[in-house]
Amino acid sequence: MANKHPSREECFRLLEAYHTPGHVIRHCVEVTDTALKIAGALNNHGYHLNLDLLQAAGLIHDIARVEEKHWEVGARIASELGYDQEAEMIRVHMFYNTDIHHDNWKEIDILCLSDRMVKEDQYVGLETRMSYVLEKFKDNPEVFQRLQERIKENREFIRQIEEKIGASIDSLM
Repeated sequence: MANKHPSREECFRLLEAYHTPGHVIRHCVEVTDTALKIAGALNNHGYHLNLDLLQAAGLIHDIARVEEKHWEVGARIASELGYDQEAEMIRVHMFYNTDIHHDNWKEIDILCLSDRMVKEDQYVGLETRMSYVLEKFKDNPEVFQRLQERIKENREFIRQIEEKIGASIDSLM
């Protein structure tokens, strides 16, 4: 049986029920809207990304943002509610690496890229968002280096998406 995904309205009820702060909800909405625009453009060019899954996972990906290891807590919440696909996306979203050596992209690829292009509740693009993150880890060489590699991979991922859709991601926003 196919996994049923919570509707937009149900996601908002869940965010409220789990006391997700308003600024985090606004972030989740912007990440979701960004992801849906990118996925929609890809779907218009032959991809088959599940927009219902992407919307649900995007809206609740930070449901437990105020908790320590929020990705694990959020995944447990989604799993307990029977939203297993969303739970897996929430579980990995903080440390996920997109494989840029193929173009068989999945919803998690689009969600994570979108999360890396939204600062608070605004689409700002990869460079602006990640420079903010790099600044936070400038005194931790190991993490800083890992983030720089991730940024490089995401630049390439963006280039590949833009090549496929024949437009810049910025122009979609």
